[in-house]
This record gives sequence, structure tokens and C-alpha cells, in this order.
Amino acid sequence: MVRFETTHGGFTLDLDAEKAPESVANFLQYVDDGFFDSTIFHRVIPGFMVQGGGMTVDFDQKKGRAAIKNEAKNGLKNDRGTVAMARTNEINSATSQFFINLSDNDFLNNSPGNFGYAVFGKVVEGMDTIDRIAKERTGNRNGHSDVPVADVMINSAKRVEA
Repeated sequence: MVRFETTHGGFTLDLDAEKAPESVANFLQYVDDGFFDSTIFHRVIPGFMVQGGGMTVDFDQKKGRAAIKNEAKNGLKNDRGTVAMARTNEINSATSQFFINLSDNDFLNNSPGNFGYAVFGKVVEGMDTIDRIAKERTGNRNGHSDVPVADVMINSAKRVEA
């Protein structure tokens, strides 16, 4: 499990290493390295998702490790409260960025003609924090849309016991 502390409160993720071993190992390495500390939730779309894991307050993209294999065929669904790896249009491009689903986003699941986004865990405590983040007013910044006007900081991310 991983505990996040943000400027809007805390939340805890339970990760599924059985169904998403590469995604979980990758994510935990970033946690252990302190990579997420002092980053922001840089994309917030109410009713859809909140995304973070790679941008600084100055909107600089942190240099992550090599991209990982997309595990979207693992049977886990992009339902409300699940956490998934963010990626570009390239299927196997996920590095450090992740998103938390605010609703059941079936269109992000693996299906014929749509590889999908790999779910690797779920919020088990603090979904109210995620919902608070989702209510932030957003705008455009540095060529990005849906950016919270007031920074939503990830102060820390640490492994915790179940």
C-alpha cells in the first residue's frame, strides 16, 4: 500500500501486484525514490479523472525511467477509485504518470480495437481527498489544459503496511 499526502489531504492506494506486476514494481520504485514528492496533480477533469506523477510546480516534466509494458489486458477495469498508468498514444509508453478514475470509465478498458489503460490498484482510503481535488477550478498553463489554477501538491508518497 502507498500513502499519499497532498495539499488537499491524504489518500491510500492498494496495489495489485498479482494482476499488474510490472506496473506495480515500476510505481513502487518511483515511490521508493521519492520521485512523486513535490510534484503536482497537473490535470483534473471533473467526472473523469485526476492525473499526476511527473510535473513540478514550474510545470517541468521530471525525467523518469524507461517506459513499461502496458498491462491493460489484466482484467482490472477503469472504475471509480481505481488508479491506472497514464501514457501517450504509444501503447507501451507509461513511465511515472498515473491517474485516478473519478467515475467508471469503461472506454479506457482493454477491448477489441482499444488497447486501453492499465489499472494497477485502487483508492482504499481518502477518496474524499480525490473528490476535493476534482472540484478545483482549472484553466490552461504552459500549453496544457485542465490544469488546477491553484497548485495541488503531492507532498509525499510512502509505502505503508496494510
